[in-house]
Amino acid sequence: MLSVFDPRHTVAPPGYSRWLIPTAALAVHVCIGQVYATSVYKNSLIAHFDVSQTAIGAIFSIAIVMLGSSAAVGGRWVERNGPRRAMFVSACFWAVGFLVGALGIATQQLWLLYLGYGVIGGIGLGIGYISPVSTLIKWFPDRPGLATGLAIMGFGGGALVAGPLARQLLSLYDSGYNPDNPAAVASGHALVALFVTFGIGYFVIMMFGPFNIRVPAPDWRPAGFDPASVAARPLVTTASVSASNAVRTRSFWLLWIVLFCNVTAGIGILEQASPMIQDFFRDNGTATTVSVTAAAGFVGVLSLFNMAGRFVWSTTSDLIGRKPIYMVYLGVGMVLYLLLAVAGHSATAVFVLIAAAIISFYGGGFATMPAYLRDLFGTFQVGAIHGRILTAWSAAGIAGPLIVNGILDTQGKPGTLTAAAYRPALFTMVGILAIGFIANLLVRSVPERFHEPNRGPTSPVAKATVTEPVALGRDSQPPAPPRVGSQTGRLWLSWLLIAVLLGYGIVQTAITAAKLFTG
Repeated sequence: MLSVFDPRHTVAPPGYSRWLIPTAALAVHVCIGQVYATSVYKNSLIAHFDVSQTAIGAIFSIAIVMLGSSAAVGGRWVERNGPRRAMFVSACFWAVGFLVGALGIATQQLWLLYLGYGVIGGIGLGIGYISPVSTLIKWFPDRPGLATGLAIMGFGGGALVAGPLARQLLSLYDSGYNPDNPAAVASGHALVALFVTFGIGYFVIMMFGPFNIRVPAPDWRPAGFDPASVAARPLVTTASVSASNAVRTRSFWLLWIVLFCNVTAGIGILEQASPMIQDFFRDNGTATTVSVTAAAGFVGVLSLFNMAGRFVWSTTSDLIGRKPIYMVYLGVGMVLYLLLAVAGHSATAVFVLIAAAIISFYGGGFATMPAYLRDLFGTFQVGAIHGRILTAWSAAGIAGPLIVNGILDTQGKPGTLTAAAYRPALFTMVGILAIGFIANLLVRSVPERFHEPNRGPTSPVAKATVTEPVALGRDSQPPAPPRVGSQTGRLWLSWLLIAVLLGYGIVQTAITAAKLFTG
């Protein structure tokens, strides 16, 4: 039965719509993006296990470290076994991680929660994150930024779905839990039920990934696509570079620095979002003018811009190029951090707009990186190369909070800080972004000595096959299954599922974000 996941069964038949591939990626990424919503039940876990915030916060840290590690180690495995098997394995690890975590909560064994959600679930995170990247780039050689932006947008949107859903489920499983009270804690029984629900529910949704994912035939290319037009762009190669050779190039490590700097700066804002906006509008250590509810609205605004930036900025990179868009992320980002430091306290709207723009660049940096790697190293093992460069994310996930929290610890106690206390941290982030900006300027084409021999162009040049959904009409029916009608139905069903999931998250987040301006 598992032979259906073999790579030989993954090649798309003639006429297969490439617009089904983003739905497969989104189904996986929306689910694993739940990792960004762990703070929703953090207080409940602290109360249930009777441990410190650090002990529970370690669960998230373990998951992110395992994400980077499994993506780096498993990248070659994903390339060899194909996206369908990788998505299935990711779904299994992600679901089992929740179920083992539920067992840990039920038995009050914290180490099982570390093992389940942190280690096992973290492996599912890493494999799932990189599973569609190479395939998307092969299906969209004309618009790789749009394709990867769509998928990785789902990861940013996962928290928009999981956050409000977790609060509503906890209130359903525990009648004494009030989701509108930031200090409310749910019972252990409700937490167990939540983890079991997530484990089963996410597994079902993630199965849309293996169901829809296919790799294009070797001689396929989009209708009207001319590979020569892509090869003529700066820094874009039609050669092949293996993952083992990529890490030997200067450009790989320069991009590692670029991603590390961009993530370090952005994650510093995300990790401190709620207390930061309250502290910025606190006078001389007195009460803040921003309520806890409004601060939650600010977090919602950042989530929306994090998700939108992944799609908008990555798509823009198809028009202006990958190197110029990172000059925007890092160069304009430096200006925005300076403005936040010197003028962010002037008005709530000013603070929110600047921070939202910064976070949109943070999300855009994630989504654009796979396309940047494709430009430099080709499509041969771009998924494996992407997995290795994600170790920069793991490193930044540790460095960013350490830098910000370390500086804030020298400025005073939480609840008494003001805007001035954040300026050293913000100026430090300007310096970090400057390092990334210089690294991006130094990126060059990969020397020919690192190219794979006798592989030829990675961009296929055979006769185009029409696969756009709008072109699947009576006059251009594919010469073999799938039938047009059945494929159109699958397209509508798949995109409807994604629209319902993200629509729910956007509406719920917008309701929360409105409290920022209404109190």
